Amino acid sequence: MISERSWADAQLLWDYHQMHHEPRPCSVAIGLGSHDLGVADTTVDLYKRGMMPLIVFTGATSPTTRDRMPRGEAVHYRERALELGVPSSAVLVEANARNTGENINFSKTLLEEAGVDVSSVLLVSKPYEERRAYATACKLWPRVEFVSASTVVAMGDYIASIGDASLVIDMLVGSLQRLLIYPDQGFMISQAVPEVVSDAYLRLRSQGFTNRLVPESFKF
Repeated sequence: MISERSWADAQLLWDYHQMHHEPRPCSVAIGLGSHDLGVADTTVDLYKRGMMPLIVFTGATSPTTRDRMPRGEAVHYRERALELGVPSSAVLVEANARNTGENINFSKTLLEEAGVDVSSVLLVSKPYEERRAYATACKLWPRVEFVSASTVVAMGDYIASIGDASLVIDMLVGSLQRLLIYPDQGFMISQAVPEVVSDAYLRLRSQGFTNRLVPESFKF
């Protein structure tokens, strides 16, 4: 059983991880690969709303996606986008990245090689990865303006769609840990963490939501 206190703490982390940016037209969208095809769906929705002329989907596979997306996350995202009516000419695929830093760096290289002039990026991720993706991108690509986006969904509905509340809370905790430790390791810019959020994070850790934590000496 997950206590009411833990649910409330998870909600605090969920809200914090989202940047609450208003989508606006950008040079390109970068959809970050994961187990969640909702990232592709949201990217397509933004494309159909005229928010960008070009999409990059980035991601190889991971232990959580190898069976579900055997051809690679970015490839499956592209296939989803084409099913939803996006022309193939509007989608580039970066199929090698295995972490957020590589998502950004490899996408940047792909766009440079394609001769695409990039001044702004719609960065599309899972809802609880918005802030982490934003902080990483700002560190690695400082001359570009980033606008964060994700599927608009309540935490409870998202958990219901995944079917595993403990897994999602583990991910919320793991993402917050990275925001705390990665700036000192040079992987992302620093983000202010309100005390109420850091307290919730510590309580969730104490309750055993630790499966997505990394050693503090972890390197990409």
